[in-house]
Amino acid sequence: MKLDILAIAAHPDDVELTCGGTLLKMAQKGYKTGILDLTAGEMGTRGTPETRAKEAARAAKILKVSWRGNLGIPDSDVQPTRQNKMRLAQLIRDLRPHTVILPYWEARHPDHYHASTLGYEGCFLAGLKQLPLTGEPHRPFKILYATSFEGMPPTFIVNISKQYPQRRKAVLAYGSQFRPATSERKQRVFLAIDELDNRMDLLARHHGQLIGVLYGEPFLQKEPMATDDIVTLPVRSI
Repeated sequence: MKLDILAIAAHPDDVELTCGGTLLKMAQKGYKTGILDLTAGEMGTRGTPETRAKEAARAAKILKVSWRGNLGIPDSDVQPTRQNKMRLAQLIRDLRPHTVILPYWEARHPDHYHASTLGYEGCFLAGLKQLPLTGEPHRPFKILYATSFEGMPPTFIVNISKQYPQRRKAVLAYGSQFRPATSERKQRVFLAIDELDNRMDLLARHHGQLIGVLYGEPFLQKEPMATDDIVTLPVRSI
């Protein structure tokens, strides 16, 4: 399968929270989209790997992705090791995505910022002809970074106002995480996930307001953006 867009993240539900609306919007435009979860989320306080795998499959259907896979790296130990980079590089060759979405390279959770490094280096290695991998060398044309968790100024924001209800439905497909029984919420340790649903809603509204719409998802790219027509640039300045 050749994908137009592949979103890579550390845990099941990370993609849904940060760029799920954008993936759905691109799928609705006819692009083939995919999600690669690096771990099964087995270190999460709630749920089991089996439960989260079923939830991930349901969320993928809601977002209309063409492919979803899991690299099987141990949760809480995402590292850009040679072995992990080679496995990811092979997948990049197999899927041949044009655009890859990665987590931002700074984050609270070590798995998230290591996922960013692993993702970039895996994409780079996939283009080296002499590596002992199958298939033709391939590097994505564009690498984007989903910045919703971190809140830094984005390069651009995607209007997901029409896709937001479905994005939220995909997030809530993870019932073990976002709809736990009351007894499961009684823990001594603070769980950031208890605030994520509301926080991500507020961030989506905030980024939407920045471009004059209801909901938006922010992205960052390292290279400058180009345009051929400055008259049709969107978003009013004054």
